[in-house]
Amino acid sequence: MNAEKSGIEVAVVTGLSGAGRSTAAKCLEDLGWFVVDNLPPELIATMVELGAQARGAITRVAVVMDVRSRAFTEDLASIIKDLDARGYKPRVLFLEATDDVLIRRFEAVRRGHPMQGDGRLHDGIEAERILLTPLKQEADLVLDTSALSIHQLRAKIEDTFGTEAASRTRVTVLSFGYKYGLPMDADLVMDVRFLPNPFWIPELREQTGLDGEVRNYVLSQEGAEEFLDRYHELLRLIGAGYRREGKRYLTLAIGCTGGKHRSVALSEELSARLASEDGMAVKVVHRDLGRE
Repeated sequence: MNAEKSGIEVAVVTGLSGAGRSTAAKCLEDLGWFVVDNLPPELIATMVELGAQARGAITRVAVVMDVRSRAFTEDLASIIKDLDARGYKPRVLFLEATDDVLIRRFEAVRRGHPMQGDGRLHDGIEAERILLTPLKQEADLVLDTSALSIHQLRAKIEDTFGTEAASRTRVTVLSFGYKYGLPMDADLVMDVRFLPNPFWIPELREQTGLDGEVRNYVLSQEGAEEFLDRYHELLRLIGAGYRREGKRYLTLAIGCTGGKHRSVALSEELSARLASEDGMAVKVVHRDLGRE
């Protein structure tokens, strides 16, 4: 069996305690990897095999390992060789940092080192560094996180393990009606009740913002196109900033009185514009359409 036939990508994340394994695991999850933390080395191959048999439900498996497992280096090294022999070709990410940075991080969370025992924190770090040297030498990518912020670490992992689609900001454009309440999960809320309400046009009242006549009416009103142009430009700026900060999900709420006409038409138009942007994957949800 090889990686192409199995359809499974495999990554192993390891390295020094306090160097950022938890951040790496969360980032990989956001990128669509199935992440297993501290799985015993002898079960890694079984986990990958189960993923390969999941008929496409699992295509990327990442295993996060640390020294809590006994015989860590020997077991993990042999498992990596076994996976390689099976054709999975695992990529190994090794995270490290300088002693002084690791000490500051442990002291900040007031935790002891897993290999410290009765000794000093520095002793535990040194023992772990020696133990993991063989794995570091075999790693595909070694990242020193000493001078990296969380956002910078995420960016490096995304560059290595992400796909273009996975690294996009996932934008939900949500239309709603104010009379049904504000959407609690919205990141940004825009009120479009400054535009005339098609509800008061008898021939448009029973239609919705999905209908061409209502759409044309809403978009032809004074201020509608200017609103879309300026809000679109603002969202370009916000989206780029969110990506730099590692935020991958954004909900834009657009509200009118009943969530039937104006908010629906403008949400559809805005989503079409955003969908043309690089780095954004857009979907539209009309929360209150059909509630009246």
